[in-house]
Parts: sequence; C-alpha cells; structure tokens
Amino acid sequence: MADSIVVGTDGSESAKKAVAEAVRLAKALEAEIHVVSAFEPLRGAKISGAPQGAAKVWAPLPDSQVDATLLAAEVGIRLAGVKVTPHAVQGEPADALIEIAEQVGAIMLVVGSKGMHGARRLALGNVPNKVSHHARCNVLIVATE
Repeated sequence: MADSIVVGTDGSESAKKAVAEAVRLAKALEAEIHVVSAFEPLRGAKISGAPQGAAKVWAPLPDSQVDATLLAAEVGIRLAGVKVTPHAVQGEPADALIEIAEQVGAIMLVVGSKGMHGARRLALGNVPNKVSHHARCNVLIVATE
C-alpha cells in the first residue's frame, strides 16, 4: 500500500498552492494524494413551481461547487502523474481533513497558511491552526500569504 498525503482545497489560490506542494511531495515520496473539500448543506433552498414530489428529486446539491472544486484539483493532480482520490466531506474543513487523514492512514496532511497571519490567526476555527493541533500525522503548513 502506498503512503498517502491528504490535502484540502476550496478552490482558492491558497489551496492551489497547498495542492501543488502536496503534488511535489507525493512525487518525491511516491505517495498518493487524497484531496478533500468540505461543505455545509444548503438550508432553506426550495424549487419553485415544482410539484411536491418532484421538488425532492430536483432539490439542489448540498454544495453545488464542491464537485467542481474537487474535479479541478483531481485533474491537475492526475496530469502531474500522481494517483489521487477525491473526498467531499460534509462538515468543517479542519475536521474533514483530520477525519480523512485518519481514515487513510496518511503520513502527512498539507494545508495552506491562510488565516495564520494578522488578526485572523486569533479566530477560532482557523483551519491550519486546528489541523496542526489535532492531526495524528505530520502536518505541512504551506506559506501562501
């Protein structure tokens, strides 16, 4: 079984830099990548004009952008010659990254440094901060700011 590296993406420039660094490491270590995007389901979204039964079938996806974000990252990783598995996880981003890292037995978790500088570094829920304190594997925080 190949070593696994977990990286998160939300499609931002910071996340793209983290994904690029995960690819570089995966190539050097002959590891595979598990790319994760977290989402929260839409609340209160309704389909107007649809019959009652059809509204359930036509309901919006929990996050219409998560699949596109993951696909873009997955394609880039595959083009770089690295095996990749995408994961869309409902919940907070840091919790999703930690959960997948534990599930796959990751040797490393890669995140961007977004939120690590300035006033945002003090905010609760800061992804790199939470990951660095709770992950059970090595963590690389990529300088992205």
